[in-house]
Amino acid sequence: MIRAGRRKYVQNSEELAAAMGVTIGTFRNKKPYANEAFPPLISSDGARVKLWDSEQTAAYLVGRPIPELPQADDEQDLLDRNEAAAELGITPKTWDDYKTHPQIAPHLTKVKGVEHCPRGIVQAFRTGKDASTDTGPKGRPKGSGDMVPRDEISARVGDLLDEDPAVTLATVQERVGLSYAAAARALPRLRGERIADLLQAEPDLTPEEAAIRLGYPAAVQRTALASAATELRARQVQPYLQRVADVLVGAGLAEAQDVRVQRLEGDVLAAAVALSGCDAPALVWDERYGWRTAVSRRHPIAKETGTPPEGDGIRYLSEHQQPEPPELLAALTDHRHGTRHPKTVHPAGGALQG
Repeated sequence: MIRAGRRKYVQNSEELAAAMGVTIGTFRNKKPYANEAFPPLISSDGARVKLWDSEQTAAYLVGRPIPELPQADDEQDLLDRNEAAAELGITPKTWDDYKTHPQIAPHLTKVKGVEHCPRGIVQAFRTGKDASTDTGPKGRPKGSGDMVPRDEISARVGDLLDEDPAVTLATVQERVGLSYAAAARALPRLRGERIADLLQAEPDLTPEEAAIRLGYPAAVQRTALASAATELRARQVQPYLQRVADVLVGAGLAEAQDVRVQRLEGDVLAAAVALSGCDAPALVWDERYGWRTAVSRRHPIAKETGTPPEGDGIRYLSEHQQPEPPELLAALTDHRHGTRHPKTVHPAGGALQG
């Protein structure tokens, strides 16, 4: 975390490499920060972007004693995604939904490209949730649209699922103010995510045992298990997609970004990587046909879930669904690349693997 008042001292890998007089490639290869005497990271464990306190690293580099950072928690401490999730006792994926809430979203700030939230805002949201449970809309007038912003749906439905694992679609419609279709999408998906969480925490469980452990009624288990299968596929492929994005960053074709896997119609998985310094505005990955260029940076993944034809800015980059990043990079940068027709494959939506 970034301790209160220390934002101006935050240092990323590129800045630290420059201070050490080495290239970023040498810095990443030699990993000087792995030395036990090196100042500790101020980014969370597992964070993709590493951050340090520059006062500490500067002292280390000239052989001076490393100054200690404040130890007491402060409301102005800046928490990254993992730390904010831990503060609320939720997964980072659930934080991605919570952070869109109007109590949180206006207070998010980026430091060296990494999104942070003040500890006090996270704590206020945590303490205020129970008090506000009954203040939401109590139904949806016939013929009206959903009464809650789309980016708040997961958090609101998740609260109801916390209260009662057997909550019904009718209750979700009434308490959150959703249409039947929106409730029918949100509730099974959240149940599936929680089954996936439990399976990853306890690999010896079967999916059915996980559903029972979570208190899900037999009548909803089929849809919850199907959603969990999709969620597990998404989690399995996400590291590969992030690796591709990081290679593109290293090649100067993209800025650092966190890749999020999206579900299209029929529980097909897709993701997008925004590009810069390249003819194409973005790349899109679809589990049925692999990678292609996109014609829009803002909306790279269109609503149409069929296989878009080549032409007018769309170009398929490999015949494989998950080519290695160097192959993809070569195809993207080779302007002589010929037309390749994608092979549509069906998502691996078979039995869940515990």
